[in-house]
Amino acid sequence: MRIEDVDLLDPDRFRRLEHHEMFRVLRAEDPVHWTPEPDGPGFWSITKHADLITINRDAEGFSSEDEGVNIPEIPADSALDIRGQMMLTTDPPKHTRYRLLVNKGFTPRMIGLLEDHLRYRSELIVDRVIEAGECDFVTDLAAELPLQAIADIMGVPQEERAMLFDWSNRLVGKDDPEYGEPDNDDDSLVAATELFLYATELREARRSDPHDDIVTKLLGAEIEGDRLTDAEFEMFIMLLAVAGNETTRNATAHGMHALMTNPDEYAKLRERPELIDSATEEIVRWATPVLHFRRQSRRRLELRDRVIEPGDKVVMWHISANRDEDVFVDPFRFDIERSPNDHIGFGGGGAHFCLGANLARMELRLIFRELTERIADMELVGEPERLRSNFIGGIKHMPVRFTPGPRRHPG
Repeated sequence: MRIEDVDLLDPDRFRRLEHHEMFRVLRAEDPVHWTPEPDGPGFWSITKHADLITINRDAEGFSSEDEGVNIPEIPADSALDIRGQMMLTTDPPKHTRYRLLVNKGFTPRMIGLLEDHLRYRSELIVDRVIEAGECDFVTDLAAELPLQAIADIMGVPQEERAMLFDWSNRLVGKDDPEYGEPDNDDDSLVAATELFLYATELREARRSDPHDDIVTKLLGAEIEGDRLTDAEFEMFIMLLAVAGNETTRNATAHGMHALMTNPDEYAKLRERPELIDSATEEIVRWATPVLHFRRQSRRRLELRDRVIEPGDKVVMWHISANRDEDVFVDPFRFDIERSPNDHIGFGGGGAHFCLGANLARMELRLIFRELTERIADMELVGEPERLRSNFIGGIKHMPVRFTPGPRRHPG
């Protein structure tokens, strides 16, 4: 591939996994790369690990709030314009205040309280398919634990988790014909509206009938008399419902695909379950479910013989940084013992480091421990169906088969 063959705006190139080769070329030849846009001002692509960390940690110089975190420009009158409203699209000090308040619901103690419950749920999830000897790994296994965890956190009935699955698919899969009409935001807008109204109903329900859950904790969170506004709460629930299940679902799917296509690593994890922590970190690096985030430059920066000016659009490609040859030995090898593993699957540090990192790690440990302990020979039946997106590295469907086994729990 030549540098003139690189096209970072075509979601089909990502669906076909051609982006790995595109980023390999960019890292080697033009690591701070300018991409013109037919319907936008163009943007700088940050493809090296060290440069991404530099940008990500400079929240004052590179804003999440000015123009949002996605590549496309969002008109100010669009209902999808959430700049300055969601924690993801705010800058310090607004972001700092917002994060301090929602942290009250995500302390290590609160996450720890979920672990035994989610371990049991992992057992039931595998129980549902293990006697059949085949399933769609994504919809039957990978999607289930994140959805059930988010339902538990939000304190909503488990039977309503299907709505969360649908809303998140329609919001992040807007360029994929399975979930909406490409280049048409109408379905995303409907999904966002439905989810926002659901969050509003949840807020009112918890205020009238508090539960022992994170939602109630968030509504009561207070720092020196300051609380989340109703709109901030609802936006956080929307973020939790989408980001909290899309990312872990796709990490699980990519991780299992990597284990099946690297059977020696699969066997090693079965034989040495104590490797689950390092395996989890390698799965996150390998998957990098969020391929990029955007920032808007507020200052001039000279970077690798390029000059980023104030007002320039800057796109940080996490998926490229996590394959950076200067940081990772043999980066295209899936290695569950990789050490060190300084991946940036949860962000490159700074103000926007992933709030749910510990929850995601816990979910991945639980489901992969359960899968590798109980299923020795899972294999692909057909090629995975990948999401058509240059934002989320998703797998929609992945048919698998394995030797049937017994349930842990009757019923």
